[in-house]
Amino acid sequence: MSELWRNLVPLVVASAIVPAPLVVTILLLRSSAATAGAWVAGMTVVRLLQGLVFGVILSDATTADTAAGREAVFAVVLLVLSVTLFVTAAKQLLGGDDPDAPPPRWMAAVESVGTGKAFALGAGLVGVNAKLWVFTLGAIAAIEVAHEGRHAGVVSYVAFVALVLAPQLAALAFALAAPARARRALDRIAGWLRRHNRTIVIAISLVFGTWFLVKALRGLGVF
Repeated sequence: MSELWRNLVPLVVASAIVPAPLVVTILLLRSSAATAGAWVAGMTVVRLLQGLVFGVILSDATTADTAAGREAVFAVVLLVLSVTLFVTAAKQLLGGDDPDAPPPRWMAAVESVGTGKAFALGAGLVGVNAKLWVFTLGAIAAIEVAHEGRHAGVVSYVAFVALVLAPQLAALAFALAAPARARRALDRIAGWLRRHNRTIVIAISLVFGTWFLVKALRGLGVF
């Protein structure tokens, strides 16, 4: 496995297991696969736009730098992401609500939305969810640090997005292939994710916050 993918795989896993997107996908599948597909499409479009915009920004910031300079930029990004995740974990441990989770009223109404609104909601969730921003920016920074060229960077980022969305795409495929079985199984999964959302968020934040911190300190030469 290349150094790039050693950095990307933890980011893929962390982003893919954030509960809220998968729970909403499952709820929308109760309405129709088209609505759920529009929701996933909205998330996909915003993720690709994030890659385009912030990839260009980071590329401009690191193109003229040495390899050591690019590593330092990546380390600083990881340090900021680590602090963000530790703050999220602290809020959850102190009993606060997940600030990135859709509000209960929104969740209750989600099954009645049409495809256009589902697309907008998918785009909006990715646009405002801090944890998803954390992992996406980390992936963009990792790709820029790898410095494998524009084409290879685009391919790597698209692969990152596809892997992150794999749980949603798998749920869609399951619902289309076996609707009756899928509804029962996916409802159980959604229920479990909602019951354990706080635990999952704390675990993601602590595990990956620590991973980011260690990588950042190594990149900065602290140890």
